[in-house]
Amino acid sequence: MKVAYRTSIGKQRNDNEDYVDVFTNQAGQHLAIIADGIGGHQGGDVASAMAVSHLGHEFEETDLKTPSAARQWITTQITAENQSIIDKSNQFADLNGMGTTLVAALYFTEEVVIANIGDSRAYLYRDQQLRQLTEDHSLVNELVKRGEISRQAARHHPQKNVIIRSLGISNDARFDLNTYPLVTNDQLLLCTDGLTNMVDDHQIQEVLASDQTAQAKCDLLINLANAAGGLDNITVLIITNFSREVAE
Repeated sequence: MKVAYRTSIGKQRNDNEDYVDVFTNQAGQHLAIIADGIGGHQGGDVASAMAVSHLGHEFEETDLKTPSAARQWITTQITAENQSIIDKSNQFADLNGMGTTLVAALYFTEEVVIANIGDSRAYLYRDQQLRQLTEDHSLVNELVKRGEISRQAARHHPQKNVIIRSLGISNDARFDLNTYPLVTNDQLLLCTDGLTNMVDDHQIQEVLASDQTAQAKCDLLINLANAAGGLDNITVLIITNFSREVAE
């Protein structure tokens, strides 16, 4: 398997509060994480860095080998990290109210475990089709689910950046946790809303369908978001070359 990622400050922000990294544990399994910080004067970048670096460090110390073990591990770790961010926020006045979104993928040869909270997303590209795996924990998505606005209207809604769940804001950090099967030639995409607010799913699908390398696809998606205005920080991570192993 191959992984590539890129992050950009965008065209309008003074700081990049996104954080991204990939980690490998003692058993050779992998964890990819993207976080998009929110709140505080410098709090957003602190919260996102904490979430990614702490989870990554803890993962590197494990020897878990299976999706079921990964689900148990990440459930414990996200709950603990939520409390760590709250504790840090309470220690320092300039960090008060900080939080972060999170989308994490623990990927194996035949399955991927996806955990998410907030509006950073995971997508699966398979057989020329793009599928959003995660659900946005946002105000506009709730309005869409209730039938009060259309998905098209949601893209331009004045409160589209309001999220209703995140790490570090509440003691009850309810995150989604799902496992999906993987097959040969699947592509996984993790990203922040700096991409999806600027680049629509059709454009994303066209990029993933191209014959370029995973790194070139990341670069192109970043460039498209910036060309569309780059209103936020933009982070993209692509995992490719899954293949089912043949049993001997």
